[in-house]
Amino acid sequence: MTRTLTSATRVLDVLPVLRPRDGIELYATVNPGSAFAAGLADFLDSLPGITVLSWEQAVGRPFDLAVACTVNRSMRRLRAPLVVLPHGAGYNRLVPLTTGGGRAPAGLSRRELTWRGKPVPAVIGLSHEEQLERLRLACPEALPRARVVGDPCFDRLERSLAERDRYRARLGVGGGRKLVVVSSTWNTHSALGRFPDLPLRLVRELPVDEYAVAVVLHPNIWARHNPLGLLREAEQAGLLVIPPQGGWQAALVAADWVIGDHGSVSFYGAALDRTTLLAATGEQELDPDSPAYAFGRGAPALDPGGPLEPQLLKAAETHGSSGLAELTARSLGARGQSARILRGLLYSFLDGVEEPAEEPWVEPYAPPQPVDAGPVTAYDVVGELTGGEVRLRRHPVGPDHEEALGFYAVTDAESRLGRKHSAEVIARTEPGGELEPLAWLEQAAARLPGLAVAVAALGEGRHLVRLRSGTVLEARAVAEWGAAPAAPDAVLLGSAVAVRLAARPGEDLTSADLVIRAGAVRRVRFTARPAGAAG
Repeated sequence: MTRTLTSATRVLDVLPVLRPRDGIELYATVNPGSAFAAGLADFLDSLPGITVLSWEQAVGRPFDLAVACTVNRSMRRLRAPLVVLPHGAGYNRLVPLTTGGGRAPAGLSRRELTWRGKPVPAVIGLSHEEQLERLRLACPEALPRARVVGDPCFDRLERSLAERDRYRARLGVGGGRKLVVVSSTWNTHSALGRFPDLPLRLVRELPVDEYAVAVVLHPNIWARHNPLGLLREAEQAGLLVIPPQGGWQAALVAADWVIGDHGSVSFYGAALDRTTLLAATGEQELDPDSPAYAFGRGAPALDPGGPLEPQLLKAAETHGSSGLAELTARSLGARGQSARILRGLLYSFLDGVEEPAEEPWVEPYAPPQPVDAGPVTAYDVVGELTGGEVRLRRHPVGPDHEEALGFYAVTDAESRLGRKHSAEVIARTEPGGELEPLAWLEQAAARLPGLAVAVAALGEGRHLVRLRSGTVLEARAVAEWGAAPAAPDAVLLGSAVAVRLAARPGEDLTSADLVIRAGAVRRVRFTARPAGAAG
């Protein structure tokens, strides 16, 4: 049972402990009344192996058990024992609209947990023992129903750590790139509520060969707004947008830095030992006795108005002494045991069904699938030739980019003609185009006489490179013994050639090696067209 997409996805962390082969049938229903239920019905319909019922259908028949990662007194209408669990890292947020005011956090208030003086849930699941005292103060009559069950989401996150390389590959994070995950909960005190341009600033300021930036937004934001419209410019500059149905967990495992607020994603990131900075703390809407409140006070702060990369690097240097592990441990009890505890608890309600003897399987999260906004098509490139290496930093070029820090390099997909005509480098990034590579290079040189370098990708780490002089060379990625070739993309290769020839005008690159340092080190070797070859 669920009320929002957030609570629905958290129920999915729990359901795997119930085995269908034990004769257990799974149903889902939406407890009505939430302002953030948009898209929820479609999500439930997409889940395999689960029959979706309307609320009236659900309350009209008996069940052996009901499980919800949220609580509302209207759930009393269900004809089933109810087990409620947190839908975040414990119980932290003050939501007067649902709790009726006071200092009780959502999920622990008398208004939510009781009806006519009696507790509604049969079991109130807590993620840590510290919540027992806060429940006693908020709703003492519900205390006998409390049970510490751990955090199934965090246990799955830890189980997923072995998948980190696979997640990073899916997000395009390799070859020396680091991943910055920006997380924002909902409401005006959140990271994006206070600094809506933060994702755009990050993708513009951080060099694309050294950093990738992904954004994780609370499902309540998706339910009430249009984030894709708000983030469109940042997406076009390379921002990875993680959809609300899932993927944030894998992005968090893949991350090097987390920039967030008082939402659970930031809390989990710190607990996973990711370098964490907070752009907002949300103290105004947190229980002052909660671990999340202490976390906001103790975590390093990001200055969204200052230069961002130096703050990331400084936070990484001091990460080991942040003390956040001790703070996050206050919400994460029974670590690694939640599946075992929850399976025993849930099976105890199923008459005639014996709990399996073997340890429950904790499944890692699926790889992330960010929203596809297409590739970046224009870059502002700064480079230098140092010690035989070409060192480059590339930044995406937006529509309001006024003056290049270095020079422009574009792909053939760049639609702004003015940007193409002012570029020193153009590249066809997809091999196998309609025109043969040599013909495309000659056409590009004819249409854009200001080009220094044109590049056509051939695939498998090979490119054709045309210089301003008309010379055409083939470049192949090469590698040291025991290492896989790290091929540059076509725009990066063309930019490196432009920088090297600007430093060494007239140099003959035939049979030369070019070492490119942009995040990772890539090496290519040039060869001339063999005598008598076509073209």
